[in-house]
Amino acid sequence: MQNIQKYGLLAVKILLTLAFAAAGLAKLAGAEMMVQVFDAIGVGQWFRYATGVIEVGGAVLLWIPGRQLLAAALLFCTMVGAVLAHLLILGPSALPAVVLGILAAITAFGYRQQPLLKA
Repeated sequence: MQNIQKYGLLAVKILLTLAFAAAGLAKLAGAEMMVQVFDAIGVGQWFRYATGVIEVGGAVLLWIPGRQLLAAALLFCTMVGAVLAHLLILGPSALPAVVLGILAAITAFGYRQQPLLKA
């Protein structure tokens, strides 16, 4: 049972890393689709950059010992925002954000013994 949890959590971290690194880098690179999405949200392109930094940073933090809970929490909160943006502004395509949010929550639960912020 312990190995199943260990390797299951590892698989989830790999999926999160791939998804958030790709999405974050696309935002930071100014992929046309990302520019259009953030135009539709109406907050400004600075928010695309901020979201990209959080996503890439979260993907990196997932692999730094003692920072996994912080990473998962940041990524979960980002996906809550993405789900709300899809449901309230962009349209009903929130399923990918819901799935990524659930995976981030699973990761946070797996590292729940870590302090959220360390000195």
